Amino acid sequence: MPTISTSENTVGAAREAELLAGIPNQLFIGGAWLDSTSGRSIHVHDPATGEVIKTIADASVADGAAALDAAVAAQDSWAATAPRVRGEILRRAFELLQERKNDFALLMTLEMGKPLAEALGEVAYGGEFLRWFSEEAVRISGRYGSNPEGTGRMIVSQHPVGPSFLITPWNFPLAMATRKIAPALAAGCTVVIKPAELTPLTTLAFAQLLEEAGLPAGVVNVITTSTSSAVSGPIIADPRLRKLSFTGSTGVGQKLIQQSASGVLRVSMELGGNAPFVIFEDADLDKAVEGALIAKFRNIGQACTAANRFIVHESLADAFARRITERVSGYGIGRGTEDGVTIGPLINDDAVAKASELVADAVNRGAAIATGGAAIDGAGSFYEPTVLTGVQPGSDILREEIFGPVLAITTFRTEEEAVALANNTEYGLVSYVFTQDLARGHRMIEKLQTGMMGLNVGVVSNAAAPFGGVKQSGVGREGGLEGIHEYLSTKYTLIPNS
Repeated sequence: MPTISTSENTVGAAREAELLAGIPNQLFIGGAWLDSTSGRSIHVHDPATGEVIKTIADASVADGAAALDAAVAAQDSWAATAPRVRGEILRRAFELLQERKNDFALLMTLEMGKPLAEALGEVAYGGEFLRWFSEEAVRISGRYGSNPEGTGRMIVSQHPVGPSFLITPWNFPLAMATRKIAPALAAGCTVVIKPAELTPLTTLAFAQLLEEAGLPAGVVNVITTSTSSAVSGPIIADPRLRKLSFTGSTGVGQKLIQQSASGVLRVSMELGGNAPFVIFEDADLDKAVEGALIAKFRNIGQACTAANRFIVHESLADAFARRITERVSGYGIGRGTEDGVTIGPLINDDAVAKASELVADAVNRGAAIATGGAAIDGAGSFYEPTVLTGVQPGSDILREEIFGPVLAITTFRTEEEAVALANNTEYGLVSYVFTQDLARGHRMIEKLQTGMMGLNVGVVSNAAAPFGGVKQSGVGREGGLEGIHEYLSTKYTLIPNS
């Protein structure tokens, strides 16, 4: 069985208190830290203990309007700021983040629950968006040339879309903020960002960092709120807003797309996932096991890119399950600040209940629990890392995004069957394939209906790569050469020869 960590806190209560005391508890609007006009507060909890760790401002509709006012007021001057200057501010933010990586990692562990080692990994990943787009800011380009008729010259130029509204999820508090803010700033767009109610502290700390990096007032505005729909609705409906970017569930994304239609907003939507992890009979089992552990248990399984369905060739299923179970049963569970912890808490009790329901349904339909399979009593929202074997078609766990530390194994016989199983979902964010047959790998690139694919690797995310999905996993891309174009509009100008 997985073990519950009883080691000492490697950070210390005094260090935690000092860090939390330095995080603002106000809204960041127009370059100033302001109290909310609502008079309400948001209590931020440590999911490992259930205790309140910080109380912050709860924005009203009026506060949201003020944030958009500030972004609109700063838009023209920020768009006119030299690309080199915009890039240098992002570069300075990257450097400051590296200097404070331990603080940001600890903050994410406290408000979200992931182990410190993983939180440090997120700081490195999130920081790369700042560095990448600091370099892309000076590479925004167009083209110039004669039209085919020879009667004039064509100029194609790129321009900032304009004020942008960014809505980020709770599971990667830093990386989701930098992945949206960095390309927007590089392109010359001002932003209003609304972090998730469950994990808002990292975004507030990042706003402090941007201010210190030299970002002008009003370019980035942060509103934290417990009434997301009420506050977001008027911002999205405002004709001055030109861009909406959201990461979260498909259901919420669909509603936001509908709301954005009246203003014909540019939208980027990174929505739900149901990633297949396909292991063919010729796979390197050592690599497949290592890839599976990363793809499933990174961030406690709470990632849109987490492998959801392990589709394993029947000749390897028993060996794969046995080796995975040996590893998972040795995982340490506990608060992310403790030594030896691999699995921290889920974000809240609702997440624990969902994992429990999905496992119970799979077992009722014939699956077997190889290890784990239960919530952990006591403080915090913990669920045992779990391996299920023999998961049957029709099980909810094969259709729904798990968002927890549960690895579900089903089997196949033929390549065609594997492809059909992998594509049997309305989602299409990422897929993972393990095979030593290069030709088969290329066939999977063509056949699997996902926006990203890992071939013999369990992690695909990279700031230099376009992140996004197909089908109901969203529209648009974040990161890579493509990421900055989500915040740019193309203009064509014709100049006659005479």
